[in-house]
Amino acid sequence: MTALGKTNNKKLILIGLLIGLIFSELDETVVSTAMPTIIRDLHGLSLYGWVAGLYMLTATIFMPVLGKLADIYGRKIIYLSCMGLFITGSIVCGLAPSMTVLLVGRGLQGIGAGGLMPLAMVILGDSYPLEQRAKIQSLIGPMMILPQLLGPTVGGFLAGHVNWHWVFLINIPVGLLAALVLSIGMRESRGDERKPIDWGGAALLTGSLLSFLMAPVLVDNQGLSWSSPWMIGLLVLGALLLALFIFVETKTKEPIIPLHLFRIRSVVVLSLIVFTLMLGLMGGISTFPFFAQNVMGLTPTASGYLTLAFMAGAIPSSIINGFMITKLPYRNLFIVCFILPIIGIALLTQLGVHTSVLYVVISFFTLGLGIGVLFGSDNLIVQESVPKQHSGVAVSTIGLVQSLGATIGLSVFGSLLARHIKEGVAGYAGDLPAGATENIASGGIPAGIPADLLLNIREVFVGAFQNLFVIALVFSIIAFIMCWFLGKGVLSKQSEEVEGNAADGEGKSAGAVSMKG
Repeated sequence: MTALGKTNNKKLILIGLLIGLIFSELDETVVSTAMPTIIRDLHGLSLYGWVAGLYMLTATIFMPVLGKLADIYGRKIIYLSCMGLFITGSIVCGLAPSMTVLLVGRGLQGIGAGGLMPLAMVILGDSYPLEQRAKIQSLIGPMMILPQLLGPTVGGFLAGHVNWHWVFLINIPVGLLAALVLSIGMRESRGDERKPIDWGGAALLTGSLLSFLMAPVLVDNQGLSWSSPWMIGLLVLGALLLALFIFVETKTKEPIIPLHLFRIRSVVVLSLIVFTLMLGLMGGISTFPFFAQNVMGLTPTASGYLTLAFMAGAIPSSIINGFMITKLPYRNLFIVCFILPIIGIALLTQLGVHTSVLYVVISFFTLGLGIGVLFGSDNLIVQESVPKQHSGVAVSTIGLVQSLGATIGLSVFGSLLARHIKEGVAGYAGDLPAGATENIASGGIPAGIPADLLLNIREVFVGAFQNLFVIALVFSIIAFIMCWFLGKGVLSKQSEEVEGNAADGEGKSAGAVSMKG
């Protein structure tokens, strides 16, 4: 078990973590903006989707493993190792002479990124008392809007006016700065006890997650259907490996994911809430620019920034909830806030051909106000509900569940959207240019078609997106119902020393959760 030393500089720790988090998030938006230039230079159009897909795969798969290693060997050394992997991946990508080498680099970056966010939350939990941490973590989520705002500009500038290689190489000095600041500010001591690593469980978990996550990646990038033998085989293999993993974890002394964590109500309920929301909402939100461009007639840039109304709602909500979560029962906060996503999505089910920008902004703003309660609060509640020596793997597991939900949701909703549009446009195939029917679902409405035909095709898009948001509405209602199963406690100030034995797993937490009312 590890403990932070007495000479920690909390400000330097916070600055180092923020630099690392912001620039690892910025990397994603910068790279996506520069990808057309990269693909053209490396002649890798057939591997376009794998650049993001491989990054997501490695980041998600290694989250729980890195969290467990941090619990065993210490937060600092594992976090700095993740930063080292991210920098190494950036060097490989920046010097890549081919798409194959670029993909190797993106895989290394993904492994590093898989540890940066969850371990940053754990380090903050070890460094700050509860009330301060609640306020800090409520601000970290909203701060991630900076990469979304700056990413397209930075990526476009580097790719167009400097060189696309610097899209990756710029991470080197920034990553080294973040690592240096954290190293100076953080002192960590470890006990003499050496715990065995469950490499067998890690291998089974990795194989299971790889099987589950490869399915949506192949659907998105190889055009396979969910009912194809390959997809069914991958899902069955993933389920079998998961069952074997659970069996092995019950027998090993030091499991990768201690199963007793899932006897703690807050871990189970928050995992279900996060998975349900990511599964049901991310598909509609992420594909909305496609609607804005083809139905509302907005430019790609304007359509991308339109969804920032979501963040405009999430920021004040996150800050307010960060101040209130140590004063009121968190179940009450979640119940009240989760009414708002239902309202926001209900508004989006009424989209039409003549929907105004203001209507969309109000809808996404309302949605953001509700989801803002999750920005930092989920990690905070989990950290305060589990033994401190398991906080690394517990927080990483929540991140894993979130990534799984988002990945599957994006793929399934994207497939549903494409199918609905393709089926709707098929009736107008005779009036469209040759081959346009197949391309509309992915490439958009072609220019120069008659006004009446354009209106009909836009109606098809409207119907497809309405169906998407009706499904999302069902998921948001389910998530709201789940909130009622959260504990009634109020997060209270935690002591600096961990009480209780990690091995008992019966809900003794690093910080107490008082039951006021």
